Amino acid sequence: MFSMNEVDSESMLSVLTNTLSCEVGIITHRKMPRVVPDQRSTFDNDELFRRLSRECEVKYTGFRDRPLEERQLRFQTECREGHADIAFVATGTNLQLNFESNAWSDKDEDRIPTREYVDFEREPGKVHLKSQFIMNGVCVIWRGWIDLHRLDGIGCIEFDSERAEVEDQLYRQQIEQYNQRLREFEERQRQYREQQDRRSHDEQEFY
Repeated sequence: MFSMNEVDSESMLSVLTNTLSCEVGIITHRKMPRVVPDQRSTFDNDELFRRLSRECEVKYTGFRDRPLEERQLRFQTECREGHADIAFVATGTNLQLNFESNAWSDKDEDRIPTREYVDFEREPGKVHLKSQFIMNGVCVIWRGWIDLHRLDGIGCIEFDSERAEVEDQLYRQQIEQYNQRLREFEERQRQYREQQDRRSHDEQEFY
């Protein structure tokens, strides 16, 4: 018959083992960062970014199976709602753009299509658009205009240095949190090994 101390020790060992198993899952399945470590360098040196940063032809790609007049109406409606599908013709890069202020907010009421992002008044027959998003781990701004009749125009992307700084801080915080959890996990592993050693020693003494 085992003593109460031995039962307690075995129970504690079981709890510690389960805890370690859960923590391994948490650490190995951590959420990936939204941005790359050096966004500016990536934007300046990546070939795709270099091509898209030059003004080039773009077009609206939504509802391509519908008549032109219907597509014109749908495009204007989508812009006023704050979104549209736009493609760079030269590269074939398709983007689902959102034309909203406070694009990074988690609250729907904060993300609204203001005139800064959707401007039908700057030039007759055109709409000027702006969109902020993360592309391939880099914070960028899409700027351009679309002809309301032809549904094509000119656009490009530029580096969003202001948002990149915010995301870089979040990235560093996430890495530090991960490293802290890893250190805690390693400490629990050490305690687990010590517990196993003590248990083995106690069993040897008992027998």
